[in-house]
Amino acid sequence: MASIITVNLPQHSYDIMIVPGSLGRLGEYMANLKLGNKVLLISNPIIFKHYGQKVINSLESEGFKVAHQILPAGEQYKNPNSIQKIYDVALANHLERSSTMIALGGGVIGDMTGFASATWLRGIHFIQVPTSLLAMVDAAIGGKTGVNHVQGKNLIGAFHQPDLVLIDPYILRTLPSREFRAGMAEIIKYGIIWDTELFARLEKSKNLSQLWHIKSELMDFILQYSCQAKVDIVSKDEKETGLRTILNYGHTIGHAVESLTGYTQLTHGEATAIGMFAAGEIAIKLGMWTKENSQRQNALIEKAGLKTKLPDSLNISKIIDALQKDKKVKEGKVRFILPTQIGGVEITDRVPTTAIYEVLSSMRTRD
Repeated sequence: MASIITVNLPQHSYDIMIVPGSLGRLGEYMANLKLGNKVLLISNPIIFKHYGQKVINSLESEGFKVAHQILPAGEQYKNPNSIQKIYDVALANHLERSSTMIALGGGVIGDMTGFASATWLRGIHFIQVPTSLLAMVDAAIGGKTGVNHVQGKNLIGAFHQPDLVLIDPYILRTLPSREFRAGMAEIIKYGIIWDTELFARLEKSKNLSQLWHIKSELMDFILQYSCQAKVDIVSKDEKETGLRTILNYGHTIGHAVESLTGYTQLTHGEATAIGMFAAGEIAIKLGMWTKENSQRQNALIEKAGLKTKLPDSLNISKIIDALQKDKKVKEGKVRFILPTQIGGVEITDRVPTTAIYEVLSSMRTRD
């Protein structure tokens, strides 16, 4: 079932189109936006092999001149060196301010393409064509772009809204199971921080770990309601000066874990699941929410096939040190997003280090 969600922003509004089978019509949709005819398509080898030529054919059929750049897959490649490669191709193909960069891939490709488009000629057009569940419901929406520093995730970045987000749910049929589970972590996050109806629908599903376990009607609901939740929050706080911070639920500890494992041991969603579990346990310790609600959250994480045990290789003291490099640190204090109820969270910088240490220590012994 097709749906269109409009992101209403003061300076730059755009549509999120959720249309099954729409990938081959990208050129048509872009032609309607009246963009310049030079396009740079950014993807990774796996995605480009599956869908690259289909997208190029669609663009060329509408008169676009298409160049492409293939970047390695993986969070460890989301760095300034990859951005330089995009710049080199942009220069070689004489991209202008009317030109467009298209991200065909998951969150990594989307973040890098967005950052490159934000900084090339001080900002050119940008289209998101997310190919992973996580990118469809989260990373492709809202205009956050960036790359990692060796000591921290997404420390280098810019806000740069796309001109269009095109979601073709049929692409999920070729998504590896592990990446599907990673996306479910972000969907569960929306249920905790914002949308009780979404949470309730997820609770009714017996298994959330694979696409084929989920009925098509529920998958349609998940995509639409997750995207709408992100849009609702971003529309109220585009530049993350307040409310939008809640989208980082599970990401404070999650980002630290990703960084310390070199972005190679865990997917972003797996690290977020660990972070959500930890945030729930910290909230219990601080008397902010109940064990019953924590168990409901953790049951969804388990249904999605996600683990909540810390990697054995990690030193807990190093995790706590890494929290100081988080983007949400303000005046030297680490800000946590902690749950208070299903559908509600609170931002606080009053989390004792002892509580963090105790929770992380307990997570070493989990199955």
